[in-house]
Amino acid sequence: MSEALPARLRLMTWNIHGGIGPDGRFDLDRIAALIARHRPDILALQEIDTRGRGVECLAPLQGLGIGHRAEARTIAVPDGHYGHVLFSRWPTRDTVLHDLSVHRREPRIAIDTRIETPQGGLRLVAVHLGLALLERRRQAHALARLARAGNGTPTVMMGDFNDWFSFRLVRRALAPVLAERAAPRSFPARWPALRLDRVYCSHAGMLADSFTDAQGRHASDHLPVIADIAIPPAPSPAGPRAAPEQASSPHVDPVQQGGRP
Repeated sequence: MSEALPARLRLMTWNIHGGIGPDGRFDLDRIAALIARHRPDILALQEIDTRGRGVECLAPLQGLGIGHRAEARTIAVPDGHYGHVLFSRWPTRDTVLHDLSVHRREPRIAIDTRIETPQGGLRLVAVHLGLALLERRRQAHALARLARAGNGTPTVMMGDFNDWFSFRLVRRALAPVLAERAAPRSFPARWPALRLDRVYCSHAGMLADSFTDAQGRHASDHLPVIADIAIPPAPSPAGPRAAPEQASSPHVDPVQQGGRP
């Protein structure tokens, strides 16, 4: 009798363009409706923008059944904030916000958290990288260091990597430490040509399937990327066990060479 295949988790990453579609309307209801069709277990949204609207404008995202979250507010003003958010069906823990900002560029933060799923423990890193070439190179190397720090924990890195040049700085930096990659064409949404939105996995065999939803073109300038993954089984314990990590509140950690001076 063959062994049962491990259960899959559904991941989704989407740059929602501040909730503004190609018709110029702010409409999070259509964003939420498309997300609900795919029923992700873990969801990364970039370009969340409540400025001038207040946090109550995010109400359509609250009823998706993925209520645990870790967020990075990269810009905060009196009438709202801008940034990206990682949602999960299960509680997040040990969340760290890594400052990837480069001097005189838009602030950038990586959300680094751990989630205990029914299929096992998973480390998630959600990102939205910068637009400038040298900025993104520094951020890519910082992310590679973060990936190496996982010490074998199954890790997923997902978000908008803005890596469109032919020399692919991000892909080259992450390939040695993250074995698998889902990077379908997702931008611009109407005629997708560039692979900006991605899901990277640390272990071979984690990535089971990936695709986009063309209906996303009605709600944003990016298409969402959906990926199904299987968490590899934990290895059998051998030798003395390492001391457990101390749980902590979310805090900001400036990554060396990638943070602000």
